[in-house]
Amino acid sequence: MPQWRHVILLALLVLGLNSGASVVALDSASNKKFYHIVDGRVDARTYNGFKRYHAGCNHCHGPDAMGSSVAPSLLERLPEIERFREIVRNGVYRGAAAMLGFADDPNVSPYVDDIYAYLQARADGALGRGRPNRSEQ
Repeated sequence: MPQWRHVILLALLVLGLNSGASVVALDSASNKKFYHIVDGRVDARTYNGFKRYHAGCNHCHGPDAMGSSVAPSLLERLPEIERFREIVRNGVYRGAAAMLGFADDPNVSPYVDDIYAYLQARADGALGRGRPNRSEQ
């Protein structure tokens, strides 16, 4: 086999391995847990998400994200992180119902992933209702 064919085969093999690794990395990212709970104590991100949620989101989505007459529960069908970011920052409009976006809100927009960590822990059943215990770190 000529030398150039070896180079092409090697390049195809490397590209094939890299694309496979990308699929695994994307799949792992979609299953990522944004929260960390050890001995019943949440990490700083999740605790901050609890505080941010209860400072702004609970007015519509209810205490502990369980829904209200104004907005649905966020625990039953928590979207993937990318969709969650889009919804929170840009809002959602469905007929007469609407959720305004928070892209310009300095108390929400920079903390979307923290809020997601709290909601993900609640949705997974890893965190109960009420104020979570914060880890010392």
